[in-house]
Amino acid sequence: MIEKLKPYLPEHAVEPVFELIKAYQIHLKIVNERVTRHGDYTRRYDGKHLITVNANLNPYRFLMTLIHEIAHLVAYQKYGGRIKPHGVEWKSTFQLLMVPFIRPEVFPNKLLPLLANHFRNPTASSDTDDRLSIAMRMYDKQEKGDHVCFVYEIPLGSHFRIRNGKIFKRGPLRIKRFECQEVSTGLLYTFKANAEVELLTHYVVKR
Repeated sequence: MIEKLKPYLPEHAVEPVFELIKAYQIHLKIVNERVTRHGDYTRRYDGKHLITVNANLNPYRFLMTLIHEIAHLVAYQKYGGRIKPHGVEWKSTFQLLMVPFIRPEVFPNKLLPLLANHFRNPTASSDTDDRLSIAMRMYDKQEKGDHVCFVYEIPLGSHFRIRNGKIFKRGPLRIKRFECQEVSTGLLYTFKANAEVELLTHYVVKR
């Protein structure tokens, strides 16, 4: 298992993660990318604990995702099955499990203050933390193409495409979100700054 973990985790996180997997008898599956989630935890009908994590995550996001899911397991065992999935019990469990990893031997110095801030009150997905999500992306493998970027990087008035193929024109920042117009309908939508989209550099508006 240690050898299996090495390609996916920061070097100094491999052994402590392996010990957690052993201690809680976790069956870990590393799977192909899923658009809707980075990982999940399932308590199977036979009582075994299954955690899946996307293989394409960078080591720091992989570690956070795995500990996120282990926190679900630990909170379930400690507090029972009636707790909210991302309620106070899960939050406190996630915080405790992450503390040993939030150090410079594991995470780059650029991420440490953002992680410290995030774990004051961890959310259901780190993607909702704009600053942390944007900083994390710096360590992704650049395999998605030159034109994939965040909404905040799209020039005002330029066009971009989202995953489902819809095309938008980027508008102004409204408080914390960018107001964008869907080209085909003229409807206005708002996007978080860290929404990943494809910049359309040569898009021509059809008249």
